[in-house]
Amino acid sequence: MTTRRKLLTIALAALTLNSAAQGFDNLPDPIEDVNKVVDNTPDSIAKALMSRPKPGSTRKGTNPVMFLVGNSTMRNGTLGNGNNGQWGWGYYFQQYFDPEKMTVENQALGGMSTRTFYTDLWPAVRDALKPGDWVIVSIGHNDNGEFFDQRRARAVIPGVDMDTCYIGFNQRTQRQDTVYSYGRYLRKYVREIRAKGANPILMSLTPRNAYDDKGRIVRKPQTEWAAYVAATEGVPFIDLNDISGRKLDAFSRWKVDYHFLGDKIHTSKFGAEMNAHSAYLGIVQSHDPHLKALLKFMPTPQKTTWNVDRLSGKPVVFFTGDSTVKNADKDDDGMWGWASQAATVFDESKIQLVNAARAGRSTRSFIREGLWDAVYQALQPGDFVTIQFGHNDICPITDQKARGVIPGSQDTLHVYRLDNGTYEVVYSFGWYLKKMIDDCRERGATPILVSLTPRNEWPGGKVERRDSSYGRWYREVVEETGVEFVDMHNISADFLDKKFAVSGLPADKEKAQAVIAGLKAKAGAKYFKKDHTHTSKLGAQMNAQSMAKGLKANNSQLARYLKKK
Repeated sequence: MTTRRKLLTIALAALTLNSAAQGFDNLPDPIEDVNKVVDNTPDSIAKALMSRPKPGSTRKGTNPVMFLVGNSTMRNGTLGNGNNGQWGWGYYFQQYFDPEKMTVENQALGGMSTRTFYTDLWPAVRDALKPGDWVIVSIGHNDNGEFFDQRRARAVIPGVDMDTCYIGFNQRTQRQDTVYSYGRYLRKYVREIRAKGANPILMSLTPRNAYDDKGRIVRKPQTEWAAYVAATEGVPFIDLNDISGRKLDAFSRWKVDYHFLGDKIHTSKFGAEMNAHSAYLGIVQSHDPHLKALLKFMPTPQKTTWNVDRLSGKPVVFFTGDSTVKNADKDDDGMWGWASQAATVFDESKIQLVNAARAGRSTRSFIREGLWDAVYQALQPGDFVTIQFGHNDICPITDQKARGVIPGSQDTLHVYRLDNGTYEVVYSFGWYLKKMIDDCRERGATPILVSLTPRNEWPGGKVERRDSSYGRWYREVVEETGVEFVDMHNISADFLDKKFAVSGLPADKEKAQAVIAGLKAKAGAKYFKKDHTHTSKLGAQMNAQSMAKGLKANNSQLARYLKKK
């Protein structure tokens, strides 16, 4: 490389500074940077520093430690606990390691650049390193801006030139400072890690929510710089930017958006989990011999998915929902979900039936618990998925079951502190439905939205209709997404009304209540079991018949697999 040395002196005129050196425990309030991002931590760096583990403190005996060096995309928020709705991928990376063999320490901090992490945080991490440890360095989102400004002074020189530097007065630290290239800082990390007998890994940055002129997620230039340093230093390189970028390229724009939260850089839980999985894939799929020794600490994760026998060549219909779709389904005089009776209307010689519903779940808990992902991972082009929720969705949001959602169909969200002290971003009923619809289409499967089953309630002498709440939200989602819709709620309600409804109630209140009680008793004796929501076996068969009727009325592709009568 051509040697270039540049001197830059910054005058202090017209600036008001504290007489004492400004440390990381008294930085000013958060400010927007050149990327239109507001740092989450500069107003409370001391608290953020204390919330990170002391370097090396998680070590178990003589076991090695995996140290993570990065910024807010790796560890987000002042406390790193999701209370701002944003998560860094380092929080989820530990799940890919056996904690009895290796601990993962997320030493990242929001707002750090390769330079400021090296000067302010790296010495303590470096001192904690022991032979056999590992260090992942994935940092660079904050490396632009001003070199010696008062509030951040974190910019580095673009590129990998070893000999380029700027020298000037650092207003933040109140002393002379030298700034090097991105590549030189990476070399400093690599060489100092090796000097301690530890193992460095360079990773490219997490992708941003930004597209190039070909409609692909932008790949960052730091990728090439980090890859060059890794090659010249002989250390493993994982292209996290491209691994996650390829995943995002396969998503709809709507899905890409919810992998980020608040801006185009910081990730939601969905995005953080995706990036953590990408980092894991980068390691286990690497051909770099240096990484083979790391694999013994990384057991194969047990990912739950529906194991469907595809040898028959038949398409599969997955039924998702709550206990009204799948219940105990075994005692003739017990409670049954309608999908247990799907074989009464579907021809199993033409299609496979998979009842993936789970009692007690809402749209939110079905997704959070991984039940939806098990379906998503199993989907193949030509499959069908029925999506039917609602009975458990308008429950308390923060209690132990954590299944309540925000009422409505709009893409609304809010960060809630749950009763167990953790934080979760909760979305609307319609948003969760749209996520499942979008996921199905991504996999080439056909989603079918199904309204919730009617309850054994008889206001005014007719069975209860919930068209002003769930019914309206379902239809708004249908209008927005164009998804096929089977209105089981009203089809089954029409059936029940025909069987039991009365034209009017007595004017006398007590007599009216007696009539309603009689209707509930009659309907409950045949079609419901134990309460006003769950169906008997006959009630489950009724709802299955309603499903078939709705599919036929839609001229649905799924109707081709119904039994012929």
